[in-house]
Formats: sequence, C-alpha cells, structure tokens
Amino acid sequence: MTRLVTLIGYPLKHSVSAVFQQAAFSECGLDLKYENWETPEAELAGAVDRLRGVSIAGANVTIPCKEKIVPLLDELSDTAQRISAVNTVVNRDGRLMGFNTDVEGFVSSLLHDAGYRLRNRKVVLLGAGGVARAVMFALLNQEVTWVTVFNRSVDRGRALVRAFTRSAGRIPLTALPWEDLETSVALKDCDLLVNCTSIGMRYSSTEGETPLVADLIPKDALVYDLVYNPEETPFLREAKKAGAETLGGLSMLIHQGAASFELWTGRKAPLDIMFRSAREALARGA
Repeated sequence: MTRLVTLIGYPLKHSVSAVFQQAAFSECGLDLKYENWETPEAELAGAVDRLRGVSIAGANVTIPCKEKIVPLLDELSDTAQRISAVNTVVNRDGRLMGFNTDVEGFVSSLLHDAGYRLRNRKVVLLGAGGVARAVMFALLNQEVTWVTVFNRSVDRGRALVRAFTRSAGRIPLTALPWEDLETSVALKDCDLLVNCTSIGMRYSSTEGETPLVADLIPKDALVYDLVYNPEETPFLREAKKAGAETLGGLSMLIHQGAASFELWTGRKAPLDIMFRSAREALARGA
C-alpha cells in the first residue's frame, strides 16, 4: 500500500517540499507519496485527525501551524517540547509523534554550506514565530555571545525571549521593537543576521519586499534569509549590495527536510537529489 506524507500549512503555493521529497522517495525506491494539504489554522485539528489514518506515514508542518499543532499531538521529542514548535510528525500506529528538525537544519546548513560555526557569534533575529524558536534553541546550544530579536509585535518578541531565558544562562537575550532597527547598535555590531519572517516570499502578500535595505545591513555580518522561494530574495540582493556574505533559505529547507525524511523512513536522505530537484523547481518558478 502506498503511504502518504503530507505538508500542513497555509498558504503552500510557494513550497517545493513535495518536489524534493518525492524525488528522494523515488531515488530510494520507497512506496511513499508526498501531498500538500493547505490548512488554515481553523482547519488544523481536522487535518491532524486525518494524519492518524493507516495510509499516512507522517507530515511536515509549516507556517502558521508549527506552534498551534503542539497540543494536538500525542508525544513530542525533547527538542520539540523545549521549543514548543513542531515541523515534522511521524505516525506510529495511530499515535502522532512531533519532532523539530529545523534546529538540525539550521546548524547543518551553516556548517556545510557556509563553513560557519556559531560559537561566540553575536546574532540578530528578525521575527519571533515557530522557526525563530527553533533558531533560538540552536543558537543557545551552540553558545553564541548574545541574541537580539526584532519583531513587529514586540510583545511576541519578548515572549520568545522569556521562553528561553532560563536555558540561555549567561547569554543575554533582548527583544526590541521593529521600529528600532534603523538605530540599533545590536544590528550594527552583529556577526549573524537571520531573517525568520516570511517577508519577500514568493506568492505572499510581501512578495518583492525586504525587511532591510542595504544601508542598514552590516557588511561584516553573514546575512541568512530563511525564505527560500525565490532562491535569491530581495533581502539577499540588498545584503550583497551592502557587501555582506549571504546564505539563502534553500540550504536550511533541504537539511531539515533530510532529517524529516530519515525520521519517516529510517533511511539516509539523498541530499544531492533533494538539492537538485528543489533548484530545478525554483528555476521553473514553482
């Protein structure tokens, strides 16, 4: 029997997960099919119930459902529990297990595709949603120097900081209003600038936009945009104008997807196939 793996979130028009995961399943000779289930928050509970069916192997979870899905699952990995966000679900005989592979994807992408180690780095995060929670967890585990979060809702940014204050130990965490970016000393001094928002994402309401223009981007920082569609976002173009090193979100997408693949299948993911098929899809304007 062919089993399904699904992607839960909304909207999904920008996603290439189905393309590269299906290519990986085929490469490994697995009888699995990947489907997109567009799921607004109001329909999440129903989608989760469907995941319990015998024909479902598991799911990926994306915006805006990564945090909302947590209380609907039967069990969480230690990492997912500590982050309070899930991006991967495994169906084990009707019990739904939640994992977060974004942490591994973030660290692996920096190391393998940029040769970049996080220890002792000064970091600015743009955004405070589910992916920002995973990134924050990764940063603290890698012993960065400090983290400053900017979010349009400063209360949500502060909530993110509060959630990780205890595990941060002596690592200073700060949340500031988005409006303070233009005058921020933290932005000027950071080593790593990470966009955890969806600003600039293809088919979104902010398509073609950038969270920062070149004049505000520190040229000595690595600028990492977790948006992957388009592969070169407006933010990355502005960062290049500023003279900064850049890394696009496709790297994290594939590395977290590879970790998800291994949870569903118990097989090593074919990274080269995943990267190639995703890039081909993006080049076609997926």
